[in-house]
Parts: sequence; C-alpha cells; structure tokens
Amino acid sequence: MFLASVLETLLVPIPIETILIPWMLAQPRRKWRLAGVALAGNLCAAAVGYALGSWALQTWGGTLIPWFGGQDAYAAFQARMASDGFMAVLAVGIIPIPFQIAMLAAGSSGYPFLLFMLAALLARGLRYFGLAVLVHLAGDAAMSLWRRHARPIGLLGVALFGVWAYLQVTA
Repeated sequence: MFLASVLETLLVPIPIETILIPWMLAQPRRKWRLAGVALAGNLCAAAVGYALGSWALQTWGGTLIPWFGGQDAYAAFQARMASDGFMAVLAVGIIPIPFQIAMLAAGSSGYPFLLFMLAALLARGLRYFGLAVLVHLAGDAAMSLWRRHARPIGLLGVALFGVWAYLQVTA
C-alpha cells in the first residue's frame, strides 16, 4: 500500500482509492492501518514532488521564465501562492485532481514546506481516513456507494475547483 500510494502521488493518475477501498473491505480490521500507510506514502511522495518543483525552478526557471516572458505572471503566481497556497493545496488534496499539481506548484513557488506538508496531511488524511470511516459504517455497501457516487462527486469537485480557480484568476 505504501508503494502504491507513493506511485499514485508521483506518477500514476489513477486514484489510490481504486485499490484502497477493496483492500479495506477485504481486511476490515486493518482499515485504519491501511489508511495510515496510504497517507504515509502520499506524504513521502509529496515531499519528493515539492523538492522536484523547487529543483526544476532553480535549474530551469531562470532561463525559461524570462524566455517565455513570464516574469510578471510568475511574480503574480508566487503572490497568489503566498496568500492562498494553503487552501489551494488543501483543495487539490481533497478533490480528485492529480496531487502532482499541488506538489510542483508549492515547490516551484517557494511556498513554505511545513505549511505544504500540513495541508497535504489534512487533505489526504481526510480522504483516506474518511474512506476507512465509510467502510466501517457501511461495510460491503461502501463499495456500491463508491461505485455509484465516485464519478459525480469527483466531477462536482473538479467543477467547484475550476470555479474557484477562475474566480481567483479574475479577482
């Protein structure tokens, strides 16, 4: 589970929930441990992704940002991350948007690492332990609930994030 969570966070765009829920259902006594292991894998990968974002900016940012004429846009992005970064990371961590976006954005903008990790801990902890609560309360019915509602909830989350991002850009 740890390795699957690391890979999902860094590389694979398939949500870890696709294996986490069945695993929790198959081993209900271990559901809390599985949620914790998935969270630990996610946080380790998040730290790596943050570092990659920071490294990429330090390595290529000085060349690419001026080359594309984006100094003002990048300065605005940094200011936006400084003011709204915690909520942005929290939102991306909860809704089904690839977490790579939050990791790279936080690292490349110089957003404080500890605040990034706290937002990731809260967001992904809510997701994974929320699934454990769902499995605890609903048992086998959790799988049918997940199958029935995952897509609409995910689409609603993406739409809400899109509206929030649009309002942030136009504000």
